[in-house]
Amino acid sequence: MTVTYHSDPSTPSFKIKPVSFVFADDGSVPNNRLPFLLYKSAIALENGNPEQAIEDTFHANGWGQTWRNGIFDYLHYHATVHEVLGVARGRALVRFGGDHGEDFEIRKGDVAILPAGTGHQRLSASDDFVVVGAYPPGPQMQISRPTPENYRLAVQSIPEVALPDTDPVYGSRGPLVELWKKRS
Repeated sequence: MTVTYHSDPSTPSFKIKPVSFVFADDGSVPNNRLPFLLYKSAIALENGNPEQAIEDTFHANGWGQTWRNGIFDYLHYHATVHEVLGVARGRALVRFGGDHGEDFEIRKGDVAILPAGTGHQRLSASDDFVVVGAYPPGPQMQISRPTPENYRLAVQSIPEVALPDTDPVYGSRGPLVELWKKRS
């Protein structure tokens, strides 16, 4: 796993700069050459309906097909689409990158952006844990578990997944757009 903290002075100024992680293909979970991005406290959720605030942010930046729930407690990935997870309530310990990945505590206001193929699994969560998920325009999300056949199909489909035009939090000039273009 490679960890990079972004503070490039040529990057537009954002309230929250992402921390990026590149997880290796472990032969079971393909992960991606594009970095997983984690924005800590990216969305202020002081009052009102936090789920709606996150949905509104994602929709305003071109990410749709939103849903509200938790994160599955089994290892899975999405080989046909990139995914964003915004924490609306509570906290959870989530393993990103598959069995050989890293465990992260995510909390209310945090946003995780998973490039297609990134393994993820909830290890534990508070009783009030809720995330809002969304996807850039494109194919429908499909859940893949780590099996030899799913892996074979995923390594073929992941390179075909289009880069999103926008960052789900910061829009067309957001860090995701620049960081992912550099890696593609």
